[in-house]
Amino acid sequence: MTDETRRTHWDAAYRSKGEAGVSWFEDTPVVSLDLIRKYAAVRSSSLIDIGGGASRLADALLDEGMSAITVLDLSPAALDAAKARLGARSGLVQWVAADVTGWMPDRVYDLWHDRAAFHFLTDPVDRAAYVERLTAAVRPGGYAIIATFAPDGPERCSGLPVMRYDPPTLAGVIGSSFRLVDALRHAHQTPSKALQAFQFSVLQRVDA
Repeated sequence: MTDETRRTHWDAAYRSKGEAGVSWFEDTPVVSLDLIRKYAAVRSSSLIDIGGGASRLADALLDEGMSAITVLDLSPAALDAAKARLGARSGLVQWVAADVTGWMPDRVYDLWHDRAAFHFLTDPVDRAAYVERLTAAVRPGGYAIIATFAPDGPERCSGLPVMRYDPPTLAGVIGSSFRLVDALRHAHQTPSKALQAFQFSVLQRVDA
């Protein structure tokens, strides 16, 4: 799938279903927030939210006083929805409309957060490109929180096939530049009340 095809797909998903109609919607991203508080404990920590789209994570982080927030998503429609919701506060967030597999970071971050983006990368070339960007973007000693469908989670989402992982398998794909330091399972309830099995893995960047 090309970058343009991906962008068209996700733009259509947000425009047709709205922010709160997509299956991954969370009114409050509780699990992500708990892990971010644990591994980026100071307000000055810098964070990038990969595939953040219209997620309400940025709102919650601003509420907690975090000021160095970047949201990257390949769907301009999703980012526009988040900006509209945040209003004047949207200027406090850096917004990047890009496919993570083709984006090149121009700085390093204390924490990389990805809830349900990586598992859409079914092509090994795309996964390798993601890992390259991840490794370049996270400072030595920093952390990556990556949430994917668990092995007993859905095989498809939003009409697309996905990869499913347990924490050790995910860590193996991410490679030796990171080490697995924490993991948990989570049952996400979709807007239609279906339950989806997720795993959240926390990986620490090994000193270069």
